[in-house]
Amino acid sequence: MPRNDDRAADDHHHALTERRLRVALLAGGRSSEHDISLASARSVLEALDPDRYDVTEIGIERDGRWELGAGKTTAETLPVPYEGGPLERLGRVDVVFPILHGPFGEDGTVQGLLELAGIPYVGAGVAASALAMDKDLFKKVMRDSAIPVARHHTIRLGDPVDNPLGYPAFVKPARLGSSIGISKVHDEAELVAAVALARRHDEKVLVEEFVRGMEVECGVLGNRQPTPIASLPGRIDTLEHEWYDYASKYDEDGMELVIPPELPQETIGLVQQRAVDAFVASECEGMARVDFFVRDDGEVVVNELNTIPGFTATSVYAKLFAASGIEYPELLDRLIELALERHERRSHLEY
Repeated sequence: MPRNDDRAADDHHHALTERRLRVALLAGGRSSEHDISLASARSVLEALDPDRYDVTEIGIERDGRWELGAGKTTAETLPVPYEGGPLERLGRVDVVFPILHGPFGEDGTVQGLLELAGIPYVGAGVAASALAMDKDLFKKVMRDSAIPVARHHTIRLGDPVDNPLGYPAFVKPARLGSSIGISKVHDEAELVAAVALARRHDEKVLVEEFVRGMEVECGVLGNRQPTPIASLPGRIDTLEHEWYDYASKYDEDGMELVIPPELPQETIGLVQQRAVDAFVASECEGMARVDFFVRDDGEVVVNELNTIPGFTATSVYAKLFAASGIEYPELLDRLIELALERHERRSHLEY
């Protein structure tokens, strides 16, 4: 005999399948990746089947105000509720699709709000989001899980500005995305200015060893069970750029994606396995894009994991899965199903 809460959950699931799912797209945000988030949201909106989904758009302005729908003036700044405003509307949806990059969106803060509200949402939870955003902590978890990562040195407030790793090296904010505030330094003279630049974005700064090798990215899709799946990997060719910086990521013709990369099949398999291993070790669910360096000797080194990768139909994550047989609209369907599955599964936990 199912328990009463099991029966209620089954009834709720049946009700969801009988009508259009109410989906809220949450986009914009306070980070430097605001415009990229809006572009991703537009792509998702265009690809969601209107016969299956009733979509509400909720924008977060750069100053933190929440806005309901395009061109609407109803706004509020958290944590103050506003009757009839965006937060009230959030409570009426079946699932939230956060398409927010960087701090105040991809770092667990919005995920915590949705957990408190008891609303299903797409993507990683609070802990996984915060961990993946902090490159220092993420690398420590990877090392403890026997997953190879580049060596790094952390400079916190009050620490001396030094680099024990040698040159060239990368200097970056510990908790930011899209290559903002990152410098490639070639000697001691460049180090101080690079750390000062990174500190404009974060109080914690990473110095990272330069890893010579092919830049490869791999998408992951899934929850706990069954085992998440990895896409075919893709090789990043930065064309005219020295490294995979902001311009090479977002300028037209800034980079080329080669799927699959020109690597032995066993190396491609290792990239896919390490992508899933990193996804599981960091407690991710839903989606992630894992970035790697493949050394000339075939060693596969994890660089970072993005819990909310760029999400236009032409973004790397979507392209990788399209090449793997899962087109963009199906990918969105699966992510929404995974969000509902996780919420339903966790609803039976006792606290």
